[in-house]
Amino acid sequence: MLRVLTLSSLFPDASRPNFGVFVERQTLGLAAHPDVALTVVAPIGVPPWPLDRHPHYRALAGLPEREEWKGVEVLRPRFTVLPGTGGRFHAAALRRAVRRAIPARAFDVIDASFFFPDGPAAVALGRELGIPVSIKARGADIHHWGHARATARQVRAAGLAADGLLAVSQAMARDMAAIGIPAEKVRVHRTGVDLARFAPVDRAAAKAALGVNGPLVVSVGALIPRKGHDIVIDAVARLDGVSLLIAGEGAARGALEAQIARAGLGRRVRLLGSVPHGELPALIAAADVMALASSSEGLANAWVEALSCGTPIVISPAGGAREVVTAPEAGRVAPREAGAFAAAIGELLATPPSAEAVRAHALGFTWDANTAALYAHLAGLVAARQAIG
Repeated sequence: MLRVLTLSSLFPDASRPNFGVFVERQTLGLAAHPDVALTVVAPIGVPPWPLDRHPHYRALAGLPEREEWKGVEVLRPRFTVLPGTGGRFHAAALRRAVRRAIPARAFDVIDASFFFPDGPAAVALGRELGIPVSIKARGADIHHWGHARATARQVRAAGLAADGLLAVSQAMARDMAAIGIPAEKVRVHRTGVDLARFAPVDRAAAKAALGVNGPLVVSVGALIPRKGHDIVIDAVARLDGVSLLIAGEGAARGALEAQIARAGLGRRVRLLGSVPHGELPALIAAADVMALASSSEGLANAWVEALSCGTPIVISPAGGAREVVTAPEAGRVAPREAGAFAAAIGELLATPPSAEAVRAHALGFTWDANTAALYAHLAGLVAARQAIG
């Protein structure tokens, strides 16, 4: 059995069921592998008193420190995050919390599923335990933490020291190389999609269930500036009779509500708030187009989920966009501005590709392939370490 410690600060819990669901799905796939014994450590960062009394952190404090999560053992040690430090001390605090949580356990390899703060902490733990370490880059962990003054050196040092590195796309691998992480160490490890759940439906009936008549655009992502929901709203404003539903929650909600009100779009644009992942297939499959104007991405799961539903996508040229939109029937990659997005959405509404043609572009993204590749990668790191003694 391959004894794996999966370390993830991006993992769902009872208070945040949508937080890191793609990491959860990858982890559950690995846990189901017949030759893997898996322990998940999902550390929770909490600021010191009195900031820890904020309602958000009170909910986290109520979580168990150990539980069975969907059949997998998950340890949730707390570590201290210090506001105003730019994350400089996060990795060291996280490492100490993980070490306390696994005092007498034996592992063959550490699988860090996010580059920061997980990666530097995993490298330090790997040295202490004498086992190899893999780190996966997904997007903001490189685009933000890999460039921020307080953490960039830690990210690069972890990339140099890790035994193996994974990236969600070729574009992500290039972004890692751009900050000094050797390209030859990086293996592309694509996300998966549940093809049975994310599947085409009767679109007219699905729209009716949502109270929508006419063309529908859907956007899925946190309400933060980086996701570009404001651009999509302005694009839809230029398209008469087109409705827009946005699934997500975040700090930009107030600004987006004000934008919708100023433009008089209250009847055509709705903010749905946080939508449980289990309810996303029905929403996405109802749409004629899924649009997301991100300023940065690795390879967004929402892109692949939309294609699997037979819904073409209009996305900005961020991250692995052109690795997903490889033909016109998959959608369009458009410049990140409202006029270009409106034109691209309009083209797809005027001449819609068949759901089957769209879905064909998602068939290479399976969780079975994701699991097989991850197992082979981790087992290979263990074998290489054993070969050198």
